[in-house]
Amino acid sequence: MTGRGLRVDGSIAREGALSRVPGAFADVVDAARDRIARRFGDGRLHSAYIYGSIPRGTAKLGISDLDLLLALHAEPTETDRLDAARIEQSLDQSFDQIDGVGILLFSTRTLLSELERHDLGFFVACLCTPLLGDDLAEELPRYRPTALLARETNGDLSSALPEWGRQAARVTTDNQRRGLSRLVARRIVRTGFTLVMPRWGGWTSDLTESAEAFGTYYPARAEQMLGAARIGRAPSADPAVLRQLIDDLGPWLAAEYAAVHGLKAVRP
Repeated sequence: MTGRGLRVDGSIAREGALSRVPGAFADVVDAARDRIARRFGDGRLHSAYIYGSIPRGTAKLGISDLDLLLALHAEPTETDRLDAARIEQSLDQSFDQIDGVGILLFSTRTLLSELERHDLGFFVACLCTPLLGDDLAEELPRYRPTALLARETNGDLSSALPEWGRQAARVTTDNQRRGLSRLVARRIVRTGFTLVMPRWGGWTSDLTESAEAFGTYYPARAEQMLGAARIGRAPSADPAVLRQLIDDLGPWLAAEYAAVHGLKAVRP
């Protein structure tokens, strides 16, 4: 692999690996694999993946969450969602090393579809680490830091902002506000990075590196984006933080993104 997350051919390298999982999280990953295999081992599961800070080797004890994706042979059903929720709850309760578990469910048809080729397909091929089953990345292309990838991964920020505003108006506790500030800040930083990704010429999921790359091209907004990266790592319960993200940085970024890369293709 060369610098900036690329293979020698210029395509984006897969960012995680089971070999990078910190020792303190090894039993968590083993338990996740075992519980997924037992609950979905009736023919529903095509493959399972882990993504996020744990396979990147940057997870923090008691702070990082466990992120999983299950590729199913058929479209997810209510039974599938209930079974995934049971796995989430059991893992979260069993291990103090993690703070929360999230499982995404998709069919292989969706993940390999032409519509999702540069969004969910990219996510599986480059941001997910295989845990169980045959790796869908073998059926997907090699991706490069192009404007098309930028548009299809994060070209829908404008549609997320109104819902975040409604959620911010509804939250009543500090924990809820911290959770929302973390979600919003991380999405804004990632969108800021993919805005400049084709010019930067690489890929990173590191929040600070993403904000710094953005700031190179948008110095007037650099400090705001670095602040968002800090909130993404250490969420805030201050309502003013959410207002600044949702009412100022977010709308500006959505407008700039649409002007530079256009809007993401509409999903049915």
